[in-house]
Amino acid sequence: MTEYKDYVKWRRLFHQYPEVSNNEFETTKRLKEILKEYDIKIIDIPLETGFVAEVGEGEPCIAVRTDIDALPINEQVDHDFTSSNEGAMHACGHDIHMASILAVATKLKSQESDLKGRVKFLFQPAEEVGTGALAMAETNALDDVKAIVGFHNYPTLDIGEFAIKSGPITSAVDRFEFKIRGKGAHAAKPEQGNDPVMVLGQLITSLQTIVSRNLSAFDSAVVTIGEVSSGNTWNVIADNAYVQGTVRSFKPEIQKQIKQRMTDIAKGLEQVFNVEIELVYTHLPQAVINDEELTEQAKEAAKKVGYKVIELDNPYTIGEDFSGLLANHPGVFAFIGSNSEYDLHHPKYDPDERILEKVPEYFITLIHQLLAKYA
Repeated sequence: MTEYKDYVKWRRLFHQYPEVSNNEFETTKRLKEILKEYDIKIIDIPLETGFVAEVGEGEPCIAVRTDIDALPINEQVDHDFTSSNEGAMHACGHDIHMASILAVATKLKSQESDLKGRVKFLFQPAEEVGTGALAMAETNALDDVKAIVGFHNYPTLDIGEFAIKSGPITSAVDRFEFKIRGKGAHAAKPEQGNDPVMVLGQLITSLQTIVSRNLSAFDSAVVTIGEVSSGNTWNVIADNAYVQGTVRSFKPEIQKQIKQRMTDIAKGLEQVFNVEIELVYTHLPQAVINDEELTEQAKEAAKKVGYKVIELDNPYTIGEDFSGLLANHPGVFAFIGSNSEYDLHHPKYDPDERILEKVPEYFITLIHQLLAKYA
């Protein structure tokens, strides 16, 4: 039977050889090799990376999901197992997730005769770009699944802390881009052009009023500008300017309202400054909505294995494409403490490996509860 030292070994293996979204070829191969050592059934699906594994037989069927991709970040943590793939790092802890779910799969395999149904393990690619869950959901992998469970490590939670809430637990993630086309001119003759930099200033100010002046104080959303660019020298008015950023929201109607306000702002600035503005608005993962009854089951399982359960008042504003698996299935998603000084997506992110001690037992406990519930 697998033990904590095996989970740590697996985590360090994946950490040392990270692969970014949709390029997880060796990661997929390594995962399959480990599972085959334990005679765990592999179900290939029509995706280039990622796959499904299965333990047990009969009905009902519960799915457990882990993401497998890394981020395009150069690691700044010095370990014996520091990333050896330049420009790639498991800076979000998907190595922790993979090791944890491998532990669940191998332990359940050893208990297979006691399982009252089947468990599918979804080794999902491309979470970081927000497309992997939807791609997996479009296969037939979930056709016979009753419920889907998952988790994410969380650096600002301590080891042994477990955070959850019913309803929205993460935000919807949208990306916006404004492409401003003006008319360039000599910097000394601004009257001969249509300056896109002036539009930039007005646009930035206007975008920051969407939340503060259009939403109720009882609604939550975030509009953040991440990149601004225009021109390349000191004495020329540029032809073009560019702004991109993100919107985070929790209700579809708020998401729609923010997009509409951005559209209205762009049209107004076009008229005022005589420029062309193209808004490219991309919907990425939607909010993860935890099923109420499954949330209670998750809290019960977490308490049984000794977690300190924290019931969140508000959802986190991070994105999580686990939502792509929930269109036709109930699910529950939790955050489990990994106690890193640096947060997710930071080159110095360094989670405490003790997180691996309880995660497998939590999932095994929850799975048995859910198999009994759906029997």
